[in-house]
Amino acid sequence: MKVFVKKLIAVLALAPGLVFAAEGGFALDRAPERNDLASLQNGAKIFVNYCLNCHSASAMRYNRLRDLGLSEDQIKNNLLFSADKVGAMMTTAMRPDDAKAWFGAVPPDLSVIARAKASPGGTGADYLYTYLRTFYKDDTRPTGWNNMVVPNVAMPHAMWQQQGIRAAKFADQPDPHEAGKMVHTFTGFELVEPGTMSLQEFDTATADLVAYLAWMAEPAQNTRKRLGVVVLIFLSIFAFLAWRLNESYWKQVK
Repeated sequence: MKVFVKKLIAVLALAPGLVFAAEGGFALDRAPERNDLASLQNGAKIFVNYCLNCHSASAMRYNRLRDLGLSEDQIKNNLLFSADKVGAMMTTAMRPDDAKAWFGAVPPDLSVIARAKASPGGTGADYLYTYLRTFYKDDTRPTGWNNMVVPNVAMPHAMWQQQGIRAAKFADQPDPHEAGKMVHTFTGFELVEPGTMSLQEFDTATADLVAYLAWMAEPAQNTRKRLGVVVLIFLSIFAFLAWRLNESYWKQVK
């Protein structure tokens, strides 16, 4: 039994490392907390303009964006490009057969992608924030782009004009785990051509997009959290009253 427990502890200790290996071995950056309505509205605009062309969000309706403070007229005039009605689902016009022929794989649905990518290495928001900011130019790939989080990714860099064109720099360095062995290690990015946004502006826009994706995965999360606070306050008051009533009752009994 003791041997089994030791083996189980060893496997659990290695679990985060196994997750990193599955995701390309690249450490995740922490996604900024941007949950205000202005950030979520900007994230929704970026999502519709840059993501919804290839990806769908089939579990999300356009009219749910009213929870972000948008009116139906604002949704119709600014965000309704792939549907005719505000109550329609967020689907893409791209056919799966065409997507597979062009990219080699059908782009995944993004309705709950922020929850699906959570791991011991970081939250789903951390994963998406790092992934969207680590594209680099790679002429050996069919799309001309590669990614540090997902090596040999089939997805092109949808926002390359905003971020600019970057090249990844690698160097051979000694393997810390095996003497005499060299490892091809990533050392940083080199800006080849600047984009329309500065580095800080692009990171902020990406954080807004990731915040929207996290909100879309559970639109009722803010309501759930507020109700949770109310319930905890009520239970605290109820527990205090029950304690005082118990004290009063046993005082009379004694």
